[in-house]
Amino acid sequence: MIIQKRKAIWVTLGIVAVLFRWVGGINPEWIEKIYSRGIFQGIRVAIDYLLAWSPIPLIYPFFILLIFFIGKSAYRLYQSSDSLKKKFYRFASSLAAFIGGGIFFFLFIWGFNYGRVPVEEEMGLQLSPLNLDELWKELQDETKQIVRLRLEIPGATDSALGKEHLPVNLERKLRKGVVRQLSRYGYPVPGRVRGRLLYPKGIFLRFSSSGLYFPFTGEGHVDAGLHPLEWPFVMSHEMAHGYGFGDEGTCNFWAYLATAQSHDPVIAYMGRLVYWRTLATNYLIYYPEKYKAFRGKLPAGIQADLNAINENLKKYPDIMPDLRYFAYDTYLKAQGITEGIKNYSRVIMMVKAWRENTEI
Repeated sequence: MIIQKRKAIWVTLGIVAVLFRWVGGINPEWIEKIYSRGIFQGIRVAIDYLLAWSPIPLIYPFFILLIFFIGKSAYRLYQSSDSLKKKFYRFASSLAAFIGGGIFFFLFIWGFNYGRVPVEEEMGLQLSPLNLDELWKELQDETKQIVRLRLEIPGATDSALGKEHLPVNLERKLRKGVVRQLSRYGYPVPGRVRGRLLYPKGIFLRFSSSGLYFPFTGEGHVDAGLHPLEWPFVMSHEMAHGYGFGDEGTCNFWAYLATAQSHDPVIAYMGRLVYWRTLATNYLIYYPEKYKAFRGKLPAGIQADLNAINENLKKYPDIMPDLRYFAYDTYLKAQGITEGIKNYSRVIMMVKAWRENTEI
């Protein structure tokens, strides 16, 4: 009887959390003030100063313990002398409690941040879609920056840059960059979000992803199979998630600011190169021949870097890309991100609006 009451409590907590999320979605200023700038800050500190010392990503022991718990529960149910009908009831109630508890902890530990006030509203940015001329100008301007920055990298040749060019203590430097930008615009940044490399290689890339922020451990992860040229941007993106931002385009925006304004030319170049690829991908759709001719005139070193990234991605072909797209698109829309997976490219509008706002 006590066990069933406990299960009912977890189901109830899950439902209540969803209701709070729904109410918060209507009143994002409540979530911003009470949760994102309040409760979540305490959670962030607790996670970082109690768990962040671990020498290995906490996601490994988390799933080991989860599998052990599920296996143990399944074995007990199998060994039970109850009737098949009663076993099914116990399984269904346990599953409902597990899902309810999972939803509650996901939202309470981090997920409510999806409903906070959009960054563009807080920063006074006016977002609007770029027309093709504006997109072309943005691509050209960013090209000038990556050409300049690559020339500043010590030891850079016409060959592709690699892991050996990355600075020592990359994680710490990237965290400082993210914290600097968030603090600059009035966001609290307690704790020290971790950015981890996760193995085996391809664990995310085979699902058209490059990283993951895992709320249950409070750590950001980058697929170890990702080309090192992309590490600074992706790690900064995941750290931005860790500091309380759910929107993918917003985290790309923070990653861009954190890397592009770094004093280290390697970090600045690599961050801008990832953003450049986002611009190029969007422009390529409309003018493939013009883009091809433009790309062919880039300095040999930049072409080598772009080729290295593309060749590396070929090592990890997608597994069920349509299913992955549908599942993640549905998940993002369920969190209130109406454009779904297209939200990643929203960074282009945010960067343009930020730049115009900064120049005023």
